[in-house]
Amino acid sequence: MSMTGRCLCGAVSFTAEDVETDVQSCHCSQCRRWSGASAIAAIAGRVEFSGAEHLRRYDSSAWAERGFCRECGASLFYRLKEADRYYMSVGVFDDQSPFRLASEIYIDDKPPGYDFAGDHPRMTGAEFMASLGEGMDERAE
Repeated sequence: MSMTGRCLCGAVSFTAEDVETDVQSCHCSQCRRWSGASAIAAIAGRVEFSGAEHLRRYDSSAWAERGFCRECGASLFYRLKEADRYYMSVGVFDDQSPFRLASEIYIDDKPPGYDFAGDHPRMTGAEFMASLGEGMDERAE
């Protein structure tokens, strides 16, 4: 599925290809600080940005970066560098109606003040990192 989106001020826009509509919520401490709560993201196969001069990338670890608009601060994506895999923030898509919460990760880091309804997989941080493959379970979030 091809989808479009933009940041809050419109300085950065994008077209994302091969967007998965089953989305994931991450409760890790970095995602909560970055997004203000749980980060909810959709995997995209390829992303092309317009207004790239307004796009800021922050290396949040040795193996991942986070992207945001340097004008309005909108959180746009989390990207695994080596795999070049984008996890696009659901809130920045123009049409959010196709998305469905399919899983939660870092459930052991989730603060007690909220819960998401539904019967979907919930993984601890260790379980999630182990699911990514060899060597990933030893890396920090």
